[in-house]
Amino acid sequence: MISRLRGEVVSRSPNGVVIDVGGVGYLVNPTASAHKLAQPGEEAAIETYLHVREDVLQLFGFAEVAERELFELLLSVQGVGPKVALAIVSGSSPAELRRAIALEDTDRFQAIPGIGKKTAQRVVMELKEKLGSLGETAEATPLSAKPHLVARDALVELGYSLVEAEEALAGTDPEAPPEERVREALKKAA
Repeated sequence: MISRLRGEVVSRSPNGVVIDVGGVGYLVNPTASAHKLAQPGEEAAIETYLHVREDVLQLFGFAEVAERELFELLLSVQGVGPKVALAIVSGSSPAELRRAIALEDTDRFQAIPGIGKKTAQRVVMELKEKLGSLGETAEATPLSAKPHLVARDALVELGYSLVEAEEALAGTDPEAPPEERVREALKKAA
């Protein structure tokens, strides 16, 4: 398996980057964060995953090992292929995704194009078991997690997207009650 590439970025498009490694150009389908790292004419190091099918070999690129590990776990979920897994990993940081899984936040996954209710539930259910066995769920789930969802859902009802609501709440006191967090978020937005 090709697990990492280091070389000069030859070209970059919305769908991929070409990295020249020792005279061979590798086309990589990157996450959003890996795409930002790959600047044409500069050297870049990208973590990769080689996806093998009967008719094609595809390289997927990641800014960090944690992204690749989460991508590989997502591929083990029935109904999640590499393009959907890449969309999931591109949408949030690995820590935010682990937190969403630990909180059983299916809405976060349903907001991603290509993921319906059943797939989102399957992702949460299967990965919660796998991440729990690795001991990651405990550190990702604070006791005040459910009030966070209440505050986020309130902002969504006010017209925020899930991502905008999460960003707005990131700047608030996580220990405050949901109503106070919503007020703080609205004040900062105004």
